[in-house]
Amino acid sequence: MENTTTHKVSTYLIIHPDDNVLVALKDLKAGTLIQHNNDKFMLATDVKAKHKFTLQNIDLNGAITMYGVVVGVALEPLAKGTAITLQNIKHASEDFSLGQRKLNWVKPDITKWQNKTFNGYHRADGSVGTANYWLVIPLVFCENRNVMVLKDALLDKLGYKKPDLYEKNVDDLVALYKAGKPIDDILNADLQIAPDQNAGTKLFSNLDGIKFLTHDLGCGGTRTDSDALCGLLAGYITHPNVAGATILSLGCQHAQASILVDQINKRDTGFNKPLIILEQQKEGTESQLMQKALKQTFAALIEVNKIERQPAPLSKLCIGLECGGSDGFSGISANPAIGLVADIIVALGGSVILAEFPELCGVEQELSDRCIDEPTALKFNDLMRVYNQRAEETGSGFYANPSPGNIRDGLITDAIKSAGAAKKAGSSPVVAVLDYPEKVTTPGLTLLCTPGNDVESTTAEVAAGANVVLFTTGLGTPTGNPVAPVVKLATNTPLAKRMPDIIDIDCGNIIEGTETLAQVADRILEHTIAVASGQIIPKAVTLGQDDFIPWKRGVSL
Repeated sequence: MENTTTHKVSTYLIIHPDDNVLVALKDLKAGTLIQHNNDKFMLATDVKAKHKFTLQNIDLNGAITMYGVVVGVALEPLAKGTAITLQNIKHASEDFSLGQRKLNWVKPDITKWQNKTFNGYHRADGSVGTANYWLVIPLVFCENRNVMVLKDALLDKLGYKKPDLYEKNVDDLVALYKAGKPIDDILNADLQIAPDQNAGTKLFSNLDGIKFLTHDLGCGGTRTDSDALCGLLAGYITHPNVAGATILSLGCQHAQASILVDQINKRDTGFNKPLIILEQQKEGTESQLMQKALKQTFAALIEVNKIERQPAPLSKLCIGLECGGSDGFSGISANPAIGLVADIIVALGGSVILAEFPELCGVEQELSDRCIDEPTALKFNDLMRVYNQRAEETGSGFYANPSPGNIRDGLITDAIKSAGAAKKAGSSPVVAVLDYPEKVTTPGLTLLCTPGNDVESTTAEVAAGANVVLFTTGLGTPTGNPVAPVVKLATNTPLAKRMPDIIDIDCGNIIEGTETLAQVADRILEHTIAVASGQIIPKAVTLGQDDFIPWKRGVSL
């Protein structure tokens, strides 16, 4: 696929010159006059905003092309000006193979960025954090309750408890009930959001928080699952945004502490962060375990609070590229905008991560050809084939990735969704391909094998080293992460206005034609630098949206 060019018109656009469909930017009625290049025709059907319609007559089984690649085939003859739907097309994508390297990347102009810095937390391994957190992690689900006991004991007293916005609402409802008010009065009560006025001040000013990462793994599954869990947790413990960790182990589970330590040393041979590992079956009673954990953790917090933010070059940024709740505008606004940001970060010597392999279906050849060498390309091709094969063996496949919300808002095949999703990666060469839960070690664009599931993918990107995540959404999703700030970008202005509590940046001006992709990309990068410096707190962080789901290696699309 060649570099995408977008030709803006008032109510519709073509994404790539080889495409045979146009994208409706607004609801269009049948009979609307369409003018494209030297061609004029009437719409044969109504077309909803974000959906596509044919630019030419397409025969039965004829290819539907968007972003310059095949994204479907016609289930019936389609007249020019017909909206494409699940009833008249189906998912299709071209096969891929080991092709010629296409590495003639034209780097963006980075003059305005090359001397900029962010203020971060410098670690002994040379990485720089955009935040400073302490982790409390169970090695097995049996320890989840004990982790929650520590959470209840620590957060409020140390000033990290989030204000309870709705407790007063419950008090009001209880009062109405006790006063004998009818159900209608309760349902129509005017409840006011009243932040907790007793929220404390942080005891440790240089520690952004203590995060508690519960999960349902560690035993009872395959050894592969428990080993992968230890690798994922090691990625978090060695993460630049993490100052240290308290690990609770039962003792008899598959996910042994020794495996975790091996995975930590694999990722950081000189690991020297505070690491507290406590085994319940050795400690005895709950009170003995909890008191030891509290004392050792508190002492470690005193030490890590001494770390302060210092200037760092933008090359120390590792950006996770993510999308969720995507819509028909994702691939023409927010995704290509952060793709430009990705190219700038790579040109500056930083790292970016593109994941969600089920959402790369149909653009495999382009990404494979962009890999720096044949072994890297072959690894990507193999991971894509094996992943899809395993999905098909269970009666599914990449074609089943689009959600009802995706389909409703114009992403009716996985290939359409994927072609737009891949724009997040910009155009730089692929320097590495990683399997889950490996960690980024090379500056540049890395492809990381993860599901398309928002939280599983974001969880894995952060374990791989992402110290900021840029997350685009067209429908609205609150996804966050416990240790890396997740910046939420709306693909359209109505979403940004409807859900301002979860959206950080509005990219809808691209659709409206009031800003260019480059202008929005500049805004995004400036915002990202401020987030990395702790000057702007993303909405997901403010909300305490600490989503963490390890991928139990199997079929998750």
